[in-house]
Formats: sequence, structure tokens, C-alpha cells
Amino acid sequence: MSIVELLLIAVGLSMDAFAVSVCKGLATKKETIKHYLCVGAWFGGFQALMPTIGYFLGSTFAQYIERLDHWVAFILLAVIGINMIKEAFGEDEEANDSFAVKTMFLMAVATSIDALAVGITFAFMIKDIIYMIFAVSAIGVTTFVLSMAGMKIGNIFGTRYKAKAELAGGIILILIGLKILLEGVGVIG
Repeated sequence: MSIVELLLIAVGLSMDAFAVSVCKGLATKKETIKHYLCVGAWFGGFQALMPTIGYFLGSTFAQYIERLDHWVAFILLAVIGINMIKEAFGEDEEANDSFAVKTMFLMAVATSIDALAVGITFAFMIKDIIYMIFAVSAIGVTTFVLSMAGMKIGNIFGTRYKAKAELAGGIILILIGLKILLEGVGVIG
């Protein structure tokens, strides 16, 4: 997996957190640096934690399905991407201005479940633990930054860009999954 592919995955995964951050920005009347750091830390932290958990889960059974790893990666990324595209055309989420631990925890888990599935695909694609640490760090940092930006955008512009962000994230993940599949079956090298 190249750095460019990794960064595209990071951006794609962060779009759910970005969209929720836009809603947070919309709901927050007077945002502070503490609010930005809270949103970034919760979403970025969970976006890094979940693929790590997925990686270790996937590593335990990777040897049994290695012949099909490209299909597993494609299916997981496609399902996540399709779900994000559906969300882009679905109803808007209700804006919530609470920064309480329970609220942030639930939102962080909800926006990072797809990262768990991506972590499982990493078990088939990334064999070097140092690169895996780099990968989850890149995902976490990307989400941290985009979540803070989403909150500011939501505070300034409202939810105008939320659906477009989810749509773009979904398309990116589907295309990366398709590339992995085509490489796995030998269509592209």
C-alpha cells in the first residue's frame, strides 16, 4: 500500500467524523479551542484505535483466508463506501452541542466503526508493524485535523458540505477497494 493510497483511505475514513464535526460546529454557539481539541482528540483517537483493533483481529485469521484477502478487502471497503454514499443522500443528523464524555464517546465509536473493518483489511495488506503504526497514526492525525476543520466549517457555513464530504469519502473507499481487488486477481499490477 502506497503513501498516497494510505492518505486517501485516511481522508475517506475521516469523512464521517468530518460530517459529525460540521454538525457540532453548527450546534455550538460559541466555540473555543477546547471544543476544537475535544472533537479532534475524540474522533482522531478513535479513528486510530479502531483500525489497530481490526488489524490485530484480522491478523489472527489472515493465514486462513489469505487466498481471498483481496476479495475481503474489496467487500469491506465497498460496503463502507456504499453506506457512506447512502448517508450522503439520507436525512441530516440532528445537531448536538454537548461535549460530555458520554456524548463524545458514542459519536466517536459511531464514526469509527468503519475504521475497524479497514483495520481488518490492513492485516492482509500490511505486514510491517512499523508501517502499520504509521498507517494508524496517519488516519488519526488526518481525522484530528479534518474534525477540527469540520467544526469550524459547520460554525461558519452550516451543513452545506456535509453530504458532499460523505459522498466523496464513500467513492474514495470504493475505488481503493476496487484497485485492491483488481491487483489481487491480476488485472492490474
